[in-house]
Amino acid sequence: MTKGGHILIIDDEEQLRKLMKRIISLEGFEVEEAATCKAGLKKLETGEIDVVLCDVKLPDGNGVDLAKEIRSLYPLTEVILLTAYGNVPDGIQAMKNGAFDYIIKGDDNDKIVPLLYRAIDKVQLLRKVQQLQRQVGSRYSFDTVLGHSPLLLQAVELAKKVAATDTTVLLLGETGTGKEVFAQAIHQASPRAGASFVAVNCSSFSKELLESELFGHKAGAFTGAVRDKKGLFEEANGGTIFLDEIGEMPVELQARLLRVLETGEFIKVGDTKTLKVNVRVIAATNRDLQKEIDNHHFRSDLFYRLSVFQISLPALRERLKDIPALAAHFAAFFAARTNKPVPVLAKEYLEALQHYNWPGNIRELKNIIERSVILGEEGQLSVTNLPPEFHPDNRDAKPGLQTFTSFELAGAEKLHIQKVLHHTQGNKTEAARLLGIGLTTLYRKIEEYQLQ
Repeated sequence: MTKGGHILIIDDEEQLRKLMKRIISLEGFEVEEAATCKAGLKKLETGEIDVVLCDVKLPDGNGVDLAKEIRSLYPLTEVILLTAYGNVPDGIQAMKNGAFDYIIKGDDNDKIVPLLYRAIDKVQLLRKVQQLQRQVGSRYSFDTVLGHSPLLLQAVELAKKVAATDTTVLLLGETGTGKEVFAQAIHQASPRAGASFVAVNCSSFSKELLESELFGHKAGAFTGAVRDKKGLFEEANGGTIFLDEIGEMPVELQARLLRVLETGEFIKVGDTKTLKVNVRVIAATNRDLQKEIDNHHFRSDLFYRLSVFQISLPALRERLKDIPALAAHFAAFFAARTNKPVPVLAKEYLEALQHYNWPGNIRELKNIIERSVILGEEGQLSVTNLPPEFHPDNRDAKPGLQTFTSFELAGAEKLHIQKVLHHTQGNKTEAARLLGIGLTTLYRKIEEYQLQ
């Protein structure tokens, strides 16, 4: 059993209070005393009390009501109520008010110490969970969004404002601009932060598999469905679901998604029973959904429902001044992962990064820095650690300067996909993973750019 802990005894019978204090102190607990509700609440203000042992009958109040107030003010503090007379209605109400337990004085004295240990164990577990939640929250908070460019700060400010609401959010931006990072930050800054955040890439599945992933299925619904399966909307109940690459969702499934957004209801594949969930939806796309609507690939009613609150994330080439901070962050991260000292980034190295067009945005920068850290020696990253496309060629390009402009984005994207396919020796699954896009998206790009 766990030892230690801070106990508060609230009882107006001084002799009994002193006796209980002596018994509990011998078990290694620190013990405070109070004779009234008011004095007890004053002691609790220190924030150090783990468990309160409280009499039901007090001069200035009732312990059953006090238990509710304590649990409201100090949710990590447990309350054990003591009474001279067994009273079933009081006991029931005490438990409803959040009391850990309810025992009778005298008859149950031998139960107090074991009960304290169980209460302390629960308090310590809850505090560990809270600490982990804080760590997760800091990992995915807006503080992790690095950069000070006006476009980025504008996007962060909008995201912070919408986070406190339950409004559906549509994140717009090119592949690799950090849309999932923003989605996580919005979730962590919302009242739903303690619940699940579930992410799914809509381009990673066929229509049938995506339908099953989102809504679940009943056993026997299709070949291979040997047991019931919960869908991601069920998993995210009370929390947030992030639908990445929403523009890739098959039109047939868009009607089902629209129903969930409007009513919170859906039916599992192969079932007839309607389920209801309370889920916040954050969607993201790198496609022009208005154009997709014109081409009959996306429902206009779903677009209007998703785009209640739009946030556009800037491409990395639109925030080049943020590259030094991002590069330093990634360099420190990968140095720690590879057990290397944090490298110095040479001036020429940073200049080369800032002259590049970044078709793959932050995701591409992260991959480049990881490669550089692996190749770098003597605690410094130099231009020699960069891939060939960062070096001068025969077209009189400046060091690290790409020969296409932002107006030639399609060419930049085509070149980047070619480079990654060459790196993976034609392995399209691995190329899609490195590019951070779905396999169906990659095949569409290969066909669009005639990359065979």
